[in-house]
Amino acid sequence: MSTTLERWEPVIGLEVHVQLGTATKMFCGCRNLFGAPPNALTCPVCLGLPGALPVPNRRAAELAIRFGLAVGGTIAEVTRFDRKQYFYPDLPKGYQISQDKGPIVTGGTVTTSFFGDGKTIRLIRAHLEEDAGKGQHEESGGSTLVDLNRCGIPLLEIVSAPDLRSAEDAWAYLNELRLTLRTLDISECDMEKGSLRCDVNVSIRPRGTTPFGDRVELKNLNSFRGVERAIRHEIERQAALLEAGGKVELETRLWDDEKGESRLMRKKESAPDYRYFPDPDLPPFAVGRAWVDRVAAEAPELPLKRLERYTSVYGLSDYDAKVLITDPSICRYFEETTALCNDPKNAANWITSELFGLMKGGVSIDDVKVRPTHIAELVALVKDGTLNVRSAREVLAKQYEDPRPAKEWVEKLGLVQVSDRDALVAIVKKGMEMNPKAVADLKAGKEKAAGAIVGYAMKETKGRGNPAILNEILAELLKTF
Repeated sequence: MSTTLERWEPVIGLEVHVQLGTATKMFCGCRNLFGAPPNALTCPVCLGLPGALPVPNRRAAELAIRFGLAVGGTIAEVTRFDRKQYFYPDLPKGYQISQDKGPIVTGGTVTTSFFGDGKTIRLIRAHLEEDAGKGQHEESGGSTLVDLNRCGIPLLEIVSAPDLRSAEDAWAYLNELRLTLRTLDISECDMEKGSLRCDVNVSIRPRGTTPFGDRVELKNLNSFRGVERAIRHEIERQAALLEAGGKVELETRLWDDEKGESRLMRKKESAPDYRYFPDPDLPPFAVGRAWVDRVAAEAPELPLKRLERYTSVYGLSDYDAKVLITDPSICRYFEETTALCNDPKNAANWITSELFGLMKGGVSIDDVKVRPTHIAELVALVKDGTLNVRSAREVLAKQYEDPRPAKEWVEKLGLVQVSDRDALVAIVKKGMEMNPKAVADLKAGKEKAAGAIVGYAMKETKGRGNPAILNEILAELLKTF
């Protein structure tokens, strides 16, 4: 940290917009789907046509309640929708249906247990709203096309307290929040698809003081690393401005990740600018205790609870358990593999060590041709002595490209493990005769010397010798050699 920045303390809060994984949009029956042709998923309600009446999506409310319970928030007994007034080309009604005074969730915390140092960040609220459309700017003609497919998709906006003090804190918080949302099956949280978007509020103050400085909102943040870079840049920009005797203005700035800089978008709006008022088409609705209890009973297992189960019941190391848990897709893959082979430790080892080694960067385990049935079969073949680990790795590498059953690859490649003791005894004896120094070292207590003799035997059996039997034979022969 530079000398200048040592004099200033950053104060950071995040507003995270999460697209909820519902089948339909927030207030109409249009499909909630990414990648459809422009304006194909629209109707009079999400187009804001006169006379069209919205109907709230019950599933969206359930997912919001699920999140609120997971973070220890308070679920509103009665919640309502408001109209947030602003004009933008991709907002056909001229207002957004959101929640101002009656959010469905208030309070709660997120602790960076998996991605940070255990810092606890308070949440102010999480409220439901609808998404706007998307503008597509044409560089050649200078015009903007508007796609309203996204218009009306249900969002959960999660607003943190200004508890973050660094770009690293923000990165850890975002990853922890994303893990919670994905584990609870609330959202894909794919920033590339726009299902998770983040606005950052940054201010700085002299270290040791308590009043907040004037904050700047950063938008157009397209990756978690982009959030980190933007925050660092903004902290440095504000510090340099104040050091030069200037003043930080309340404003919204757009982040340009390629240039590594921000530019002014507009002066900051306040709540009165949006002229919130209760939506007359959507009366307040009660969130009954029975509904909340049912949502709680149906909620998936939370990451920390899963970590406890993986280490205590499955016997995994804390490290291996966290590697699996930090990606819910991998978690599901591991659970299915374990159910098939009833051997969680070996299932975890084959997934995290061998399969991960074959996967290219950025590949999702959901898209890998090797499925849990393949891993479970390999675990069984090694366990029953049909394959040794070296041959099983060879089979897995072949399956990664061509996922036929392991037994077919074993037959095709001639990889059945050699466990015939008589044949292996002769090979080990020859290996000992050819490596007298290794024999002497072994008798002197140098156990690593066994590698030379076992390695010779593996070479003679073309990698198919049973390592356990080879080591047994070597130990027996040493007594009389």
